[in-house]
Formats: sequence, structure tokens, C-alpha cells
Amino acid sequence: MSGAARGKKPGLLSSAFSLIIVFALLFVASRVAPEYKGDLGTIAAVGFLLLGGALLAEVLEPLRMPHLTGYLVCGILAGPHILHLIDHESVQLLSKVNSLALALIALAGGAELRISILKEGVRTLGWATLVQTVGGIVLVGTLFFCLKPMLPFAKDFGVAQMIGVSLLWGVLATTRSPSATLGILSQTRAQGPLARYALSFVMTSDVVVVVNLAAAFTIAKPLLVPGAEFSFGAFKELGHELLGSVAIGTTLGLLLAAYVKLVEKQLVVVLLALGFGAWEVLGYLNFDPLLTFMVAGFVVQNLSKQGDKFLHQIEWTGGLVYVVFFATAGAHLDVPLLRKLWPVTLILCGARALFSWGLGRAASRIANDPPTVKKWGFAPLISQAGLALGFAALVEKQFPGFGTEFKALGIAAVAVNEMVGPVLFKLAIDSAGESRPPVPTLPEGDHAHPEEPPTASSS
Repeated sequence: MSGAARGKKPGLLSSAFSLIIVFALLFVASRVAPEYKGDLGTIAAVGFLLLGGALLAEVLEPLRMPHLTGYLVCGILAGPHILHLIDHESVQLLSKVNSLALALIALAGGAELRISILKEGVRTLGWATLVQTVGGIVLVGTLFFCLKPMLPFAKDFGVAQMIGVSLLWGVLATTRSPSATLGILSQTRAQGPLARYALSFVMTSDVVVVVNLAAAFTIAKPLLVPGAEFSFGAFKELGHELLGSVAIGTTLGLLLAAYVKLVEKQLVVVLLALGFGAWEVLGYLNFDPLLTFMVAGFVVQNLSKQGDKFLHQIEWTGGLVYVVFFATAGAHLDVPLLRKLWPVTLILCGARALFSWGLGRAASRIANDPPTVKKWGFAPLISQAGLALGFAALVEKQFPGFGTEFKALGIAAVAVNEMVGPVLFKLAIDSAGESRPPVPTLPEGDHAHPEEPPTASSS
């Protein structure tokens, strides 16, 4: 054991030294040539985030921190609010990679959902979805209502308006982060009841959240906008969106399965085209891209024999994309805003985590879940990301009177949850004993040398 530990130290010291050099070089370059922006600045930012994020993840690994935390911290430090190594323009341009990352995440999530796993956990999934959704909206919404004196934008609200905005926040609190969940599961290669529960619940909850978002807007609008009337038109549009997304996703999945079986080559190019092109087209046509790609991955896995091969290609393609995705999310973090809103943000985030734990225990008791799910089932539910931010932006658009402040609070809450959630989930996976050592990536025909055993990144 001591020999292995001594063998790791030079690598750790080397990574730490390399990280300092990378930050120093970009710091000097940003001061010597601050005028370099646009495409050149974006290329430099991509290279830095890839290298800096990977190195910082290695440095934090002995602390049992997830890789995602390293990527996020790298983006926060290098972003426009801390060290100013990456400017606002570059951060905005890098946001275009989000559609590619989310497409790969949705495809991988769908491909990980095997019918056999869903059948085994249908009772657990049903009770968890019902309890976490209804209980989360009611409890978090009630707390938000009680925190009215701490919310500057809500001080002049009447009871009806406060109920409406509390409903919106309660629904926002039920959003999860498939990207963080899959990132941790990919790093730890976890297998077991907790990993299966986390994957099935977080991925399928996106469908429930989409329905809840439409319902919340329909109910809240008459409470918040004078003269607005309750209308079922939003539910009709929602039905069109869901059914259309499922239909397109099924067709896309069958086409991808046929491509993998008959052609297989250049699948990476196909995935890139889907991420950058099809995602935007689906959004323009008012379909849900996340649901569409998740259904496509599910179809490839369960209606063909190409699921494992397809999943391997996605993981290979997504490795570098995920680093940029999470590092860019860190660079997006508005640190001054978080500093301004931290009291109410910490109360809301802490209460949300506490409610998730309590509701998770209640649902697990009813469903008679395995001990690891009873104890740690709340851990994968803490992280929030793109869906929560998208919902907050939609609130800003629909309710300009208070939407900007609501969105700011939402961004601050997502920032806290995205920093804490992955760490907590990895701790849960490790504590449950479900993490496994990584498989070494070797050229075809090579074999691992006995004197160089693979090390467990999840240890």
C-alpha cells in the first residue's frame, strides 16, 4: 500500500506543477495581449479549459473529489469574475458546445436505461417520483413563500402573487442534473442499486419536469399577471411537444441502430452533426431535444443489438466535450451575484437538500428499497444544471416585472447545487461500495503490464 502511494505522489506533484504553469502562462498572455479575443481567444480558452480542467481534476482526486468539481473550479477561477483569464465574449462563444454536450448526455442516458433495470425498479421509481415531485414542490414552495421578507422583488407582492411565484420556484427546485449524474457514474463506473436508482430516476424525471413546467406556467400566470385567464392551451401544446419528441426520437433511434450495424464508421461525425445541427432544429420546431435524444438512445439500447457499441462510441466522443461543458458552466458563474444573494440562496439550497433527504427516506420506506438506496438515494438529486437555468430564463421572459431577479436567484442556487451535488453523489457511490476501478485504455492488441496496474480514480 505504501509503495503504491509513493508511486502516485510524483504524478500528483507533476499535475500540480503543470497546472500552475498553465494558469501562469494564460495569465501572462491575457495581460500582454488583452486585445486577442473572438475566434483566437475562444480557441485559446478551449485549450486552456481542456488542459486546466483535466489537471485540476487529477490534483483534487486524492481528496475524493469528483472530476466534475475540478472542471467547474477551473472555469470559475479562469472566468471573467475571478482571474479574468477568459473574457465574457469567449465564454458566450463556448456556450455553443452546450448543445453537443447535452445531446451526448441525453443519448448516453437513454442508452443506459435498459428495460430490465426499469422493470426491476418500477415500484421504487414510481414512489420516488410521486413523493419527490409533489412533496418537493409543496415544501420548497412553502418555504419560499415564508422567505418573502428576504426577497427584494417580492416585498410588494400580495398573497396571490406570492403563491404564484412560490409555485414557480417549487417546480424549479424539482429539476435535476442528468449531466452531473452521468458524469459521476462514468467516472466511478458504478454498478449497484444506488447507481441504477440514480440513473433511472434522474433521467425519467426530466419528462415529469417538462410536464410540471407547463402546468406551473398555466396556473401561475393568472396569479401574477392582472387580467390573465386560466387556459388549457398550454397543455395542448405540451402534448404536441411530448408526443412529437417521442416519435422523432424513436425514428432517430432506429436510424442510428441501423447505421451502427451497417456502417459503423465515422459515427463520431454523425454524433457531432446531431449535437450541433439536429439539436437546434428540434428546438426551433418546438420539440424537446433532451427528450428526443434520450428516447433515441433508449431505442438503440433496447430495440437493437447495437446498444453497447453505441454507448461506447458516445462515451469516447463525450470525454473531452464534458470537460469543456462543465468548465464553461463554471466560467458562467456570476460570483458577484452569488456573493450578493448568498444568505437566501444557502437557506433555499440547504432546505431543498434536507427535503430531498426526508422525502427520499419516506419513499424508500414505502417501496421497501435496498439499504443503500434508503440511505443515499437523495444524493444524486441535489445537482442542478441546464434545465433549471432554462426554466429561470423562461420565467424572466414571461414575467419581466420580477423575472430578472428570479433568474438571478435561480442562477445562484444552481451554482451552489452544482458545486455540492457531484461531491455528495460521489461520496454516496464510494460509501455504498459501488464504484469500480477504471478500465485502462490500451491500443488494440496490447495488454496491461503487471508492473503498472491501473489505479482507481474513484478511490
